[in-house]
Amino acid sequence: MKRTIMSLIGAAAALGAVTGVAAVAAPDGQRAAPAEGASRRPVERSALLCPPPTSSEVGDTTYTAFTPEGTGAKAGSPGTAGLLPAPSGKQPDGKGGPGGKGKEGAGQGQQGAQAGADPVAPLKKPGTPVTATTDRADAPALAGTADGALAPGWTVQQTTGVAAGNGRGLLGLSCAAPDTDFWFPGVSTAKDRQDYVHLTNPDATPAVVDLDLRGKDGQLKAASGENITVPPHSTVPVLLSTLTGTPAPDAALHVVAREGRVGASVQAADAKLGGDWLPAAADPASGAVLPGIPADATGVHLVAVAPGKEDADLKVQLATPNGLITPAGLETLHVKSGMTASADLQDLTKGEPGSLVLTPAGSSKAPVAVALRVTRGKGDKQEMAFIPATGPVAERATVADNRDKGSTLSLVAPEKGKDAKVTVTASAGSGGGTPVSKTYTVKGGSTLAVEPPRPQGLKGSYALTVTPAAGSGPVHAARTLALPQGALPAFTVQTLPDDRGTVVVPTAGEDLGLLLK
Repeated sequence: MKRTIMSLIGAAAALGAVTGVAAVAAPDGQRAAPAEGASRRPVERSALLCPPPTSSEVGDTTYTAFTPEGTGAKAGSPGTAGLLPAPSGKQPDGKGGPGGKGKEGAGQGQQGAQAGADPVAPLKKPGTPVTATTDRADAPALAGTADGALAPGWTVQQTTGVAAGNGRGLLGLSCAAPDTDFWFPGVSTAKDRQDYVHLTNPDATPAVVDLDLRGKDGQLKAASGENITVPPHSTVPVLLSTLTGTPAPDAALHVVAREGRVGASVQAADAKLGGDWLPAAADPASGAVLPGIPADATGVHLVAVAPGKEDADLKVQLATPNGLITPAGLETLHVKSGMTASADLQDLTKGEPGSLVLTPAGSSKAPVAVALRVTRGKGDKQEMAFIPATGPVAERATVADNRDKGSTLSLVAPEKGKDAKVTVTASAGSGGGTPVSKTYTVKGGSTLAVEPPRPQGLKGSYALTVTPAAGSGPVHAARTLALPQGALPAFTVQTLPDDRGTVVVPTAGEDLGLLLK
């Protein structure tokens, strides 16, 4: 949970409901060190939410579920993992909308997962991906849980190909855990964009959500962004341009669940650049790392928001294969308090893969949330994807739905002088194959982009798991999946934050309040 003010009893109850044991993570994504006498154990329960994939009549979606092996879960307790459909709670005009506290929201009569529905992509054992497909234009959101040996590191990838129309291209998303607070820098309410935020409630009680839009001049006046009721076990889409009469091409969306919790993801469709999912950025911090800019990127656009009460100044650097450099004409970025700032970095990678590294400039300590819009191709054959700021891989991270061709793994060690050493494991294929592993060393201050290892005798798709070595410098990761559609360079980028597959368990009598700090 991202809220910092919780009673000790409430915190323990929330953690127990999600994991079965107490859990702790530092705000920057690094795991807190266990207190003396405490130990790390695999989580016992995980939750994930996948938004509706597309409304296109020419869209095909693949779901890929996976749990890595080697988590130390109890023998003889394989567990379960699967996703169930969540009905739509959208308004009659399809835009989503507000509902007052205690009032029934639209779609309230459709609460709950569809009766008798079979789980989508149910897992039976760790180490082997399971896939499911759909071409339905009305495919629902999915909500599910994993427990036992399938819970630690449970990952679901949603990959959609849209052949034509607004938002055509390749849309990819790692389904996310429910939470109460999300930042989406890089959204737009401009006339050439249609951005929907999809809010999915996994619980048996309604969630109440506020949506706050920020632009280059501060908060955008919103007529209907407060008290949006998301019915139990349902999803509500909201078209961002309906929240304000002010077109804002470089905006930031703040999603706060005042009651309950939700999953939140933004689906962006551009008239010229196609479409993709914009996941939530890492929690606001004084710096940011955005890994995985493709070598052939023809456009890179940065959007940052400073949500606090102080302006932020950021030093801008590109981590190339040969080290850190400063992009020409953009040494620093100034972000005013409560506002967004943007920078068009064009084709800054110049034919080499890279990652953007933002650090505080001068004495600045103000937090920022950041994301990139990356474009490949030219003219009417352009395609866009998003790279939000992501935390380091502390213990392990996984991305599913890698194909025999088209996957690129980007690893960046953002701190000069602190090399990162990681082991990358390619799982068995969904249809067969033998896992393989390979170890890489990333020089501090550089990006390493590789064609990842593939399982021997691969059939189907496979997962990649990144595990830093003991004593390794910090490392951030992203996967690019490129599946061209004729002359269109369709692609999507997924970052690999730490999977939080283990939790700190206090010893008997230990003050849980200390662990929650």
